[in-house]
Amino acid sequence: MKLDSFTTWRLMAESQSVPLWRVVLAYEMHQKGRSEGEIWARLAQVYAVMRDAVESGLREPRQTPSGLVRDTGKKIKDASLHVISPEFSLLLAYATAAKETNACMGRVVAAPTAGASGILPGIYTFLEKHHAVPLQTIYEAMLIGAGVALIIEQKASIAGAVGGCQAETGTAAAMGAAGIVYALGGDVNQTFEAVALTIMNMLGLICDPVAGLVELPCVKRNGSAVVIAAAAAQMALAGDTAVIPVDEMVEAMGQVGAAMDPRFKETALGGTAATPTAQAIAQRIYPDVRSIRREDPPH
Repeated sequence: MKLDSFTTWRLMAESQSVPLWRVVLAYEMHQKGRSEGEIWARLAQVYAVMRDAVESGLREPRQTPSGLVRDTGKKIKDASLHVISPEFSLLLAYATAAKETNACMGRVVAAPTAGASGILPGIYTFLEKHHAVPLQTIYEAMLIGAGVALIIEQKASIAGAVGGCQAETGTAAAMGAAGIVYALGGDVNQTFEAVALTIMNMLGLICDPVAGLVELPCVKRNGSAVVIAAAAAQMALAGDTAVIPVDEMVEAMGQVGAAMDPRFKETALGGTAATPTAQAIAQRIYPDVRSIRREDPPH
């Protein structure tokens, strides 16, 4: 089996008259040599860890040794003023709480990476708690997300060091958007449109961790990424389209990542990481290390 494009994925599903997740399940069974029962059991285990990352992040005080991250999820959950609906605020809280669990050295699922580890737990927990989506459907959505990541990994990248944050949080958001559409009854077209819309709206996002730590702006971007994923899913379910086919959007993602300046690919040499405040933070955390900021070019 070779699952290397969304077009191929669709054709496989149509030729076998099976849902998208069934194609990924067969792929996993073939690649890993596991039985169907073993894969379902593994998905249940993975989701349990995801949900625990959300719940522990909301329940326990969270502060990283650097002090850059502190109780973001709890603050959002406990807020009395809601710019958006209280339920949607909880989606933000779930995602940031799970990512804070990672930043505080808790146990998370790197899906697709540790830097984006709050997005899928936030989305799946939200679907279960606020849309009463059954666990079996959550597991099927997880398989669809795995298919999305598999194709993006081959055609672009899922690593911030290769393609910027669009590759990490962008991929996770695309995986989550596809899962939302599937879990809420969307069809294959709507699922793929949600992926295309998500990538379109996260294209070019740089990776610029302050002091080289996967804390800031990572936690905040996990929150904003679930908003983009939910918006893309809502547009797709409403019948809107990205106009540009999903395979072409993935190709564009790869091209943007390849062209991105190295300062913006997890090196902590540009963007947020290069601001004066971020440089001061880096010097406070690493007092014996010379400033990582490059000199501005002469005028």
